[in-house]
Parts: sequence; structure tokens; C-alpha cells
Amino acid sequence: MAAVYSGISFKLKSKTTSWEDKLKLAHFAWISHQCVLPNKEQVLLDWARQSLIAFYKKKLELKEDIVERLWIYIDNILHSKKLQDLLKNGKTINLQVSLVKIINERITDFSLSESRRSVCAVLSCCQGILSTPALAVVYTARQELIVALLSQLCWLACRRPEGAVVAQLFEVIHLALGHYLLIQQQQVNPRRAFGEVTGHLLQPCLVLRHLLSGGTWTQTGQGQLRQALSRDVRSQIEAMLRGGAFQPELLSSYKEELLDQQQGDTKIGAMKNLLAPLDTVIARLVDAGYCEPSLHAAVVANSVALLYKLFFDSYFKEGNQLLCFQVLPRLFGCLRISRLQEEQLKGLAVSDWTTELLVLEQLLSLVANNNIYNIAADRIRHGEAQFHFYRRVAELLINHSQASVPAWFRCLKALMSLNHLILEPDLDDLLASAWIDAEVTDFRMKKAQEALLHTVFQTYVRLRQVPRLFEEILGVICRPAAEALRQPVLTSGPSRVLCECLLDLPPSQILDTWSLLLEKFQSSVLPYLRGDADMALKSLSLSSLLHCVMFNMRSLDSSTPLPVIRRMQCTMERMLRELVRPLLDLLLDPQGPQLELWLQKVSDSALLLSYTWAQVDAMLSMNCSQYHSVSGALADVAVEISHLPLLLPGIETCHWKEIEKIAQFDSLGRYCLAQLYLQKMKRTLMQTSFQSEEALHSLKCDAAYILGSGRESLNRGTTASWDGQVGTVSALTYPVAHWHLVVSNLTILISYLSPDDVRSLASVLLRTLPGSKAQEGSAEEEPSLTLEKISSAVLHSPLFPEMQSLHSAFLMCLTEGCTSVLCSGAQSHPSLLGEQLPWLFEKDHLVVALWENKFAKVGPEGVEPKGEIAQNLLSLVKSGFPIQLEGEQLESILGLLEVISTLQLDSLLTPYHVHSFLLLLSLAITKLGSSCSSSVTLRFLMTCYRLLGYLQRGKSARSVLKIMYVSDIFEITLTSLFKASGRFLVNVDDPSWLEFLQVVGAFLEQLMQTLTQMKLSLVLNFRKIVGFLRELYTEAVAGKQVKNQNPWGQQLLLVSLTKLCQVLGPFVRERKQQREAPEALCELLQKAILHTGAMLQQCWAQGAPGPRLPSVFIASVSTLLEVDVGQHSRHRTEISTMTDEVPLSHTAFYQSVYSQLLSELPALAGDRQCFQAAMRFLTLFFLALELHPKKESVFTSMFHAVRKVLADPAVPVEVIQDIEPDLGALLTQMLEVGTTEDFRMMMRCILQGLDISNMWKADLQAILSAVTLTKLLLKCTLGGEKASLFWCACPQIITALTLLNREACQEQPVPLAVVGPILDVLAALLRQGEETIRNPHHVSLAFSILLTVPLDHLKPSEYGGIFLRVHNVLFSILQCHPKVMLKAIPSFLNCFNRLVYSVMHEGRQKDKGSTDDLSVVLECARLVERMYSHIAARAEEFTVFSPFMVAQYVTEVQKVTLYPAVKSLLQEGIYLILDLCIEPDVQFLRVSLQPGVRDIFKELHNDYVKYHKAKHEGERRYTA
Repeated sequence: MAAVYSGISFKLKSKTTSWEDKLKLAHFAWISHQCVLPNKEQVLLDWARQSLIAFYKKKLELKEDIVERLWIYIDNILHSKKLQDLLKNGKTINLQVSLVKIINERITDFSLSESRRSVCAVLSCCQGILSTPALAVVYTARQELIVALLSQLCWLACRRPEGAVVAQLFEVIHLALGHYLLIQQQQVNPRRAFGEVTGHLLQPCLVLRHLLSGGTWTQTGQGQLRQALSRDVRSQIEAMLRGGAFQPELLSSYKEELLDQQQGDTKIGAMKNLLAPLDTVIARLVDAGYCEPSLHAAVVANSVALLYKLFFDSYFKEGNQLLCFQVLPRLFGCLRISRLQEEQLKGLAVSDWTTELLVLEQLLSLVANNNIYNIAADRIRHGEAQFHFYRRVAELLINHSQASVPAWFRCLKALMSLNHLILEPDLDDLLASAWIDAEVTDFRMKKAQEALLHTVFQTYVRLRQVPRLFEEILGVICRPAAEALRQPVLTSGPSRVLCECLLDLPPSQILDTWSLLLEKFQSSVLPYLRGDADMALKSLSLSSLLHCVMFNMRSLDSSTPLPVIRRMQCTMERMLRELVRPLLDLLLDPQGPQLELWLQKVSDSALLLSYTWAQVDAMLSMNCSQYHSVSGALADVAVEISHLPLLLPGIETCHWKEIEKIAQFDSLGRYCLAQLYLQKMKRTLMQTSFQSEEALHSLKCDAAYILGSGRESLNRGTTASWDGQVGTVSALTYPVAHWHLVVSNLTILISYLSPDDVRSLASVLLRTLPGSKAQEGSAEEEPSLTLEKISSAVLHSPLFPEMQSLHSAFLMCLTEGCTSVLCSGAQSHPSLLGEQLPWLFEKDHLVVALWENKFAKVGPEGVEPKGEIAQNLLSLVKSGFPIQLEGEQLESILGLLEVISTLQLDSLLTPYHVHSFLLLLSLAITKLGSSCSSSVTLRFLMTCYRLLGYLQRGKSARSVLKIMYVSDIFEITLTSLFKASGRFLVNVDDPSWLEFLQVVGAFLEQLMQTLTQMKLSLVLNFRKIVGFLRELYTEAVAGKQVKNQNPWGQQLLLVSLTKLCQVLGPFVRERKQQREAPEALCELLQKAILHTGAMLQQCWAQGAPGPRLPSVFIASVSTLLEVDVGQHSRHRTEISTMTDEVPLSHTAFYQSVYSQLLSELPALAGDRQCFQAAMRFLTLFFLALELHPKKESVFTSMFHAVRKVLADPAVPVEVIQDIEPDLGALLTQMLEVGTTEDFRMMMRCILQGLDISNMWKADLQAILSAVTLTKLLLKCTLGGEKASLFWCACPQIITALTLLNREACQEQPVPLAVVGPILDVLAALLRQGEETIRNPHHVSLAFSILLTVPLDHLKPSEYGGIFLRVHNVLFSILQCHPKVMLKAIPSFLNCFNRLVYSVMHEGRQKDKGSTDDLSVVLECARLVERMYSHIAARAEEFTVFSPFMVAQYVTEVQKVTLYPAVKSLLQEGIYLILDLCIEPDVQFLRVSLQPGVRDIFKELHNDYVKYHKAKHEGERRYTA
């Protein structure tokens, strides 16, 4: 057969064979083993190559389709496994240079034209060649081919292709760059490398890098290029540029070009013609023809920063600072902002400025961060060359202000940090354009401005020239300008900076600055203020500045030098005399009609300075005994009318009344006036006799004025936010500022406000609370105050309940809101409603009087008043409540109830408590309309009963029981709920319904608990409750009505009966033990038990066919069993002389439930509440021996039921982890009562489950069940023979765990659900077996387990869990088995190093850039650090191994780039190991480590010495 195919080569070359047949034959010849050709692979490859060459040289005419198929044929050969195998076996395949030339030409054509035919096939061929070393030699052997290929590939990418070709193209570029970098590293001719890079690669690579940096192919929605590949290509481009344009051999040429140095070294003769490398690079960079005009400027700008960084990285070292600087002006000259004319600069768009300024920021940051600029050296040696350049840059920036670009501020900040003299000649213009006149609105702009101002102020603080700086600031403020267009001088950012600066200043400089401000105000503003609106605005700016200086200076105290105190006092007196009073006089005597703006700004300025002066005067008077206030002493002054404090010394009260009339604007002036009145209140309260009538009258008037001054603005409201700075108070922000002032001083004001004012305050508080969900501020948003935030803070403040009057008024506002909604749904006449529900129409002060009078008349057992209210409500519930609420009304009431839920209702005064209770009860029994959905109805009723329960846990709970019996409340509640239950169209197993039952049950239980605690007519109340429930039960079970009974009503009745038994049972049992229980209560309890049992049996019979028992049923039967057993034990004790066997009331029923629960237990596991109730029943059943069936062992049945739950594949691992505590509680009781034989049976089952055959049979559930049971056993308290049995089996358990873990870890994927519990059990065994595991071999088996556990390719949540468990096992060995560890330290360190390496792997900076999972890795890193500390604490054992631990750490850390937080934690740990290393160890590491690792160690050791060692030596110095 082989001979048949031997003529294929002739057919391929034959002109008569069609190209279709040729391609089919060639394909067949390649894949067929029957085709025998000498050197077949080479022949076929050459045929395809020659065909393509002939076509492209116009010697052969082929269809485009045939050409493309020829390329695909070559590609298939290059990527075939057959070719790879041949090359591996040593066979030589020659590609021929002609093929790669054709490939290069095709890529060139693609880069120059729009045609993309065959591009994917050609690129795939290229990729196949470059990815195979044996084939890639055709490119690497001839350097010009790889350079040409790389150049054209980059140009092709610069045309921004789209679609599938993108990923393929960049894979090829990545490969080509990799090959070229290897060639470049081996290049011995630096001139050639420089020429290749600058001549062919520089321009396309810079354009490509710019496009990659801009995310052209990696942005969301395109997804055409992996970010990792994009980053790798950028890194390769940078490495290629560094290796070509900035080689170490070119340093002398750069020096010759930049520093005019003549090098006499003969070794550089080969480079004598390469005179200007930087000029060459720059000429290629700024050449206008290599990319689109729209892209050129951005490419140049981004490339300037890159080239400077590459130059810097290559040549910066001590002595080369000037060289590195000389490059800066040349590269800066490439930017448009450095060379455009004035008119052209003004025409640049903001986006263009942003791009260029970001580059300039990078250049200046490199200079600043690496000490390129030495001021003295520049001045002495270089004629201030650097200084003049930076001055030119500064002038450019200041003359062309770009305050809308954050980078503009950062560039100025960098210049200021280099040398303040660079900016000082233009300091006034800098302050004007960057602060005073700047329009800064965006958050990023504000932060950049704040950083610049911080640098400016801190610079002048260090220079002790702050007054000089303020002189410039004042000069700018006082310049002629359109003041109305200026923003406030001191917004939050500049204010913070100024405050920080002032705290660092000595008092003398503060006083100098203060005096300067006063002089400027007096000389430049005050004389020209009358009638000039611009001057009024300037006066406000200066006042804000003066306020900031005075408020944020360091306070004087008694230790301050006397000259400073005297100077301060003189300045205060001068300010009051020469500035504050003249401003107030000007305000009082305006002389002629004035503009409203002028009047407002002058009053703002005058009152701000008045408030500032008064506040500072008070502060100085309190803190410094040697300061004598102009307004007189603040202490020990008898309170007479004439001695009451004035708002300001020298200004009479009548003048203030005039000022108040003038300051009617919602602005800063009114805010400061309120502050003055507040200051006056504080001064009055500090006097010794502040409780005199005159003082109290004054305090009340002042408090009323403060609250009233902003009442109208608060009623109007605002959505504006305020930054908390006095200078930014305006008509828009005034309501927020005023509300903040009132709320911040509530503790002072509240005692002196009238009841009407308190109610007004409460209504504002309620009105300004945020809606259902407040909007969360963005992370990039300045923190600010709003009305909603302030009110919410008051509501949640712990001080709010302490302000009793406000708390009560606020509650009354809420109840009035609820009442108004209720009344809007009234279905009867208001007068009739007022008779039926009088508490809905009573205001708070009437409520107090009404209920207090009733309490005075009613005795502890006053029946008549109690019966009146209860019977009235009960009749309304039965006959039809006179109020019906619809959906919208219900939602509005729910909103109010949610606010009530935040209040502390347990501390209300008695009248408010009673009123709230009656209102909430009225709400709970209100009729709801058809528009109210079931979910909203349930939520509403839940909220009502939750609040009622909260009230009845309060201190005034007894007050309600003075007007109503508990039994009446019980009856009203259940009657209304039974009536409404037909509307609950939800499933009885719905979580919302079960939660509702829980809330109602808790309220009923709370009522009855209150009854038993207070012992209020116990027999009377419980008889009525039992009688009422008997009636309901009779109705429910009578005849055939049970089928018509709705299931929600049944469950309500069941919950009610259960809560009755739950409260009455323990109470009767306790009183019986004390011989105090009335016989009537015992009878009532017995009836309750019988009714509950009958009801449960009725539900059992009705729901027997159901899939599983309802949770309410299980909880009820558990309670019944508990109470029944308690009664039975008491009864048995009483008649023990007669018989020992007294049957329980419902024995058969309990046994039926027990059997059903055992069978349903796995199905119940998913419902935690239901499962807990089942566990409680089984525990009680197990302890009640008289219930146990005689034919079977209850212990065995329950144990197998538990195993069944744990082994059920339908029960998820997460659920098993949740129910472990409940199973543990049951097992604890079983083990306490069970026999040794029972325990033996349990251990046999566990060991069978741990058998390795289960893993071979893939029965993971049986293994998981046995492991979990072992874990639960370890949590139980075992004693005596049971403990001995368990620890005798311990070696067998550890061996089984080792085998199971080894088999599990060989599975793919690894069953972590089994591995995790195995590690938990192992850690617990090692901890608890500290004294009992005596064979070291069994402890050592733990290391083999840990070494097989996988720590890679895990999800973050899985990784965190497995890591913690492995750490816990290691820690258990370290702490509990030190002798074993001492003999197995290498094994211990191997296991620990796996943890360290895994943290490094998971904590590396990933391509995604997401840090969502970083918290898990950080927690693991903390555990590693902690383990390092425990190892370091055992210095004697680990000293020998410490250098090896350090070596392993640095070797691994060199491979990754860690997140800073992870790196910091790991370094803190390894520092502790370095503490164990002696000097020879350090020298050994420096010598023995590999070069790259050695650098990492050197850096690590330097940081260790600098930070860790120095710190601890400092601590030891002060340690005894």
C-alpha cells in the first residue's frame, strides 16, 4: 500500500492536479502513516512554502481562498503534536528564511492596509514558530528579522484591530518581545542595540504602550485582552527600551552630551560616533509623522514620564544627580505646555492640561523623592541651574491656573516641597489662584488643594514665617475683586490645614498674626466699609480668618509667661475697642438706606467677631487665673439684675434688641447671635447663685431666643449639607447649622425650655428624621452634616432617654401621628369614637392628670375601673372595631412604629406608659381593610406586639395592670387575632408567620410572667385565662367544626396553651416546693395540660398524613412533656407510699411523637428552630424513663437516628455544622444516663464509620457521620470507664483518620467536607489527649496528614477554613506535645512552611486588581505571624533552624509581589525569627543565597535593623 502513495510528491508539483486535490493530498500525506516519503515533513512544508512564495512573487496565480488554506495548512503542521514529537526526538526541520520573510511582509501589509484576509492564519503561523525553540532559531539567528517582525506587529496593533485577532496578535507580540529581550541581553554591540530600538522599535512601542495603558482592549464590555497579558507586554516594552536606549555602556555618551564632559577612555572607541543619544531619542519621540495627530500629544506626554523613569532607574546613583536633572528640561520641552505660545496655551482643553500635568507631577515626584535637587550644591556648583528651571515651571503653572485639575495642585505641592523660594516670588498669585479665588467643587480637587495648602502652611511654620504668609494672604483678600463670585475663604479643607498649623505655633507668632489681621482690618477695610458691598464681603472673609486664628490657637494657662498673658489681654482689649465695637456701632447707625447684601454681610462680620471674642474671653478667664476679663470675673459673683452677664461688655441690652431686628437674615449673623446667647447662658450657669429668679428668667429667655431664632428656617427645611465650618454658613445651610447648634447643646437648653418649645423641638426632630433608608454617602465624598444625619444621631444617642421632657414630647408627637392616622380611618362619629377610645383624643398634659387621678381612686384590686376599659375594648373587638385602616394608612403607621422601636420604652413615666400601651393595643386590634396585604399585615401586627412586650418589660409595667386585668388583655388579644386570622393568606410554615407566632407568644408569656412576678390576683386571672382558652378549644374541636377551623387559628390557640403551661408549670412547681401553691392553681395547671394535650392530639390526628410535623407542634409538645413530667414527678413524690408507677397523662401520644420524630429527623435538620424543638423533646423523652418502650433500647434508637441525620446526603455540610451544638446537647444527656454497653456500641459504630473501606466504596457520608460523632464525643464530659474506653480507642482513631485523609486528598476534586472535619477532630484529640496519648508515633502521624492537605486552587472561603484547621493542628502539637515536636522539628517546619507559602501565593497582587477576598488572606497572615511568635518563644529549640527558616521565607517571597498589608504581617513574624539569628547566621545567609534572593534578604535585614530591632532595643532600655 505504501507504494501507492509514493507518487504524492509528483502530484503536488504537477500542474494538472487541481489545487483542491493538492491540498487534500498534502493533508492526507501529513496525517497518514501509510504515506511513505523520504523526509516527508520537510517536503510537505517546503511545498507549501514554495507555493506561497511563488504566489506573492507573482509567479503563480491562486485564488484568495486557496492562499488562505495554504497558510492554514502550514499553521496546522507547525502546531501539530506530530511535529513537536519529531523535534523532541532530535529530527531537524528547516523552515527557510524565505518563509519568515513572507510572514514579515504579510504583517507589514496588514499594518499598512485595511485588508485582514488570512491575518489570523499568518499570526498563528508566526506564533507556532516563536513558541517552538527549534523553529524560532530562524528569527533569533538573524536579528534584523525579529526586529522587523516586532516593529510591524506593533504597528499592526497600533491600528487598533478588534475581534478575535486581538488576543492572537498580542500573544505573538508577547513571544516576539521575549525573544528580542533575550537577544538584547546577549548583544555585545551597544550601538547596534541603540540603533535598533531608536530606529525601528521606539515609536511603535511607545504608541502601543500608550494604547495599552489607556485600556483600549481591556475595558469592560470588550474583554478581548487579558489584563495580565496587557501588563506583561507593557513590562516587556519598558525592559526593551531600557536595554536599548539606556544601557550602562551609554552612560558616558549621555554625560558627554548633557554635561559636556570629554571622555578619554579608549574602551569607548566603538561608540565615538554616538554623540547625542538623548537628542536621538527625543527627535524620534517628537517626530510628528508616526501616529495620528489626535493621539500624538498624549503619546508624547505619557512617553516623557516613562523615558525619564527608565533613565532614572538606569543611571541614578550618588554623583549622578546633575546628570539626572539635565534630562528633565529636555524631556519637559517635549510637552506642549512648555513650548506653546500664550494664545495656544489658553486654547488647550482641560483634558489636555490634565494629561500633561499628570506627567509633570510624575517628573517632579521623581526629583523630590530621590533628592536630585540639593539647594546648596545647585547654588554653589551649578549656578542655580535647577532653581531657574523650577522657577520657569512655577511661573508657567501660576500664570495658567488650572484649579479644576487636581494634578495642578500636586505639581505646585511638589515644587513647594523642593524649595519654598521657587514659589515665594509668586506667593500672592499662588494663594489667589489655588485658594482665595479658586473655584474648587469636586472632592478630588478639594483633597489636592488641601494637600497643597498643608505643605505651604507647614513649610512656613518650620521657617517661623507664618506672619509673612498671612501678610500675603491678607494682601490677596484685600485686592480689588468681584467678591460676590468668591467662595468662602475657610471651607473645611483650608480650615483643617490652618487649624493644624496654628496648633504648632508659639503664642508670640499667634499674637503677631492676630495683630496683623487687626491692623489690616483697621487700615484697609474698616475706613471704607460704610455702604460698600464689596468691602462688606472682604470684612466677612477677614472675620472668618480672625475667628479661625482665635479659636484654634493653643490656650493660655497659669504656667504661661506673664508677658505673653499681658500681651494677649492687650490684644483682646484692643480688638474689642477698635474692631468689634466700631463694627457694631456701624451696624446700629447705618446712616441712610443700605443695600440688603451690605447689611447682611456687615452684621455677619460684626456678630461673628463678637461671638469669637466672647468665646475666647470666657476660655481664657477659665484657664488662666492671671488673665482678667473685661467683662468681669466669671465665678463667685452674686446674681443680681445688674450683675447678670451681658452678651458683650459695653453693649447694652437695648442695643442688642436693635441688632436682633437688623440680623433677621438666615445667615451667619443670626447663627452667631444664637451662639452669643448660648455663651451668655453658660456664663450665667457658672455663677454661684444661678438659681435665683432673675437668673432663671434670663436663662429661659435666652433658651427661648436660641430655639426661636431658627424656627422658621427649620419649618421650611433644607436638603443642603453643611461642612461644619462657621465661614460657610449661608441662607442655604443656615437651617442645618442652627439645628446642629441646638442639638449640640440640648443638655443645657432642655431644662429652660417651655413645654411648648419642647413640643416644637420634638416635632422638628420627628419631621427631620431620614426616610425608610437613608442614602449612604460615597467613599469619595466629603463628610458633612444634614438635618437627617443630626436628627438620626439624636434619636440613637444614649443621652436622649435621659432628657425626659424631650423624650416624652417626642413620644407624644409619635402617638399623635398614629392617632391622626387612626382617626382618618374612623367609621363612626368622632364624638362616639371619643367615648369609646378616649385616650386617642387626649394630649400629654391631660393624660398625666387623668390617669394620676384614676390611680389615686383605684385600690390594688379595684375591679370597676379595670372592667370598664377591658369590657369596652372587648365589645368593640367582637362587634366590629370602629376604625378600619387601608394600605397607605397602614404603611404610614408602620413608619411611625419603626421610629418608636428605636426609643427606650422601658423607662417611660407611668402616664406615658399607660397611654402608649392603650394606643398600641388599639392599633393591634384595629380592623384592616382589603387593600392591606398579608405580608404588611403580619409586619404591622408583629411590630405592635413586639412594642407591647417591650413596654411590659419596663419599670412601669404594673401601671397598666391597675386599669386592666392580665386575663382581659389576654382575651382581647386572642379574640382580635382569631378574628383576623382568616385573612392571613400565608403558608403555616412561612418564616414570617412563624416569626409572628413567636412574637405573639413572647407577648402573652410576658403578660403572664408579670402576673406571677407581681402576684396580682393569680387565681382570678389564670382561671379566666384557662376558661377563655377552654371555650376556644371547645369551639375548635366541637363536632365537625375542626375541618372548618383555619390552621392559623389552630396554631394561635396552640401557642397560647403552650405559653400558659410554660409559665404556670414552673411557677406551681416552685411554689409547691415552698409549700405555698394554692390548690386552685394546681387544678388550673392540670386543666391546661389536659387541654393542651387534647389540642395537640387533635392536631396530630388532623395532620397525620402530612409530610412532616410543624415546628409549632413540636415546640408545643416539648413544652407539654416538660410540664407533664414536672407534674408527674411531684405527684409521684406525694403518693410514693402507694405505688411507684404513675402513668403520664399522654404516654401513648408522646411515644407516637417520639417515633415520628426519629423517622423525620433528617428532614427537620434544615429548619434550625424546628430541629432544636425536636432535640429538646427527644432529650426530655430520654430522661423520662417511664415513657421508654419496653421492646427497644431508646439509647440505640436515638443514636442511630443521629447517625442517620449525619449520614444523610440530603443534609448539607453547612446545616450539619449549624446543628452540631443541638446534637451535642442531646448526646451529653444520653451519655450521662446511658450504660457502658451503650457507649461500647457507640464506639463500635464510630470505628466502623472510620474504616478505610468506606473511602474505597466512596461512602463519604458514613465517614463524615463518624468523624462528626467523634467531634461531638470530644465535646462531651466523659468519666470513669467511658473515658478509658474512648482514649484506648484513640490510637486507632488517629490511624484511621490518617488513612482516610491520605485517600481523600488523592481524589479530584478533594472532598473538603471530609478533610475539614478530620482536621478538627485531630486538633481536638491532640489538645484533649495531652496527658493520655503516650505514644509519640500517634502524634507524629498528624504531620503526614498536614503534608497531604491541599492549600492551593481553593476558593477564598474554603482556603480560610482549611488554613485555620491546619494551623490549629500545628498549634495543638506545639502547645500540648512539645517533646514530640522537639524530635520532629523538620516535619513541623515543613508543615508550617506550607502555610507560609500558601499565604504568599494567595496574598499576591492579582491581575484582577480586586481585594474583596483580602480579608481572608489577612486573617491567615495574622495566624502565621502568631505562629512565628510562638516559635520564637521557644528559642532554644529553634535557634539552629532559624537561618533556614529565613532563607526559605526570602526565597519564596522573591517570587511574588504581596499586598502591603499581607507583607507587613509576614515581615513582623519573620523579624521574630531574625531575633534568633546570630551574626554568623546573617553572614552565612548573605553569602549562600542566590543573587536575586540575596537582594531581598539585604532589604529585609535592613528594615529589620531599622524598624524592629531599634524599636525593641529602645523598649529594653526602659525595662527593668
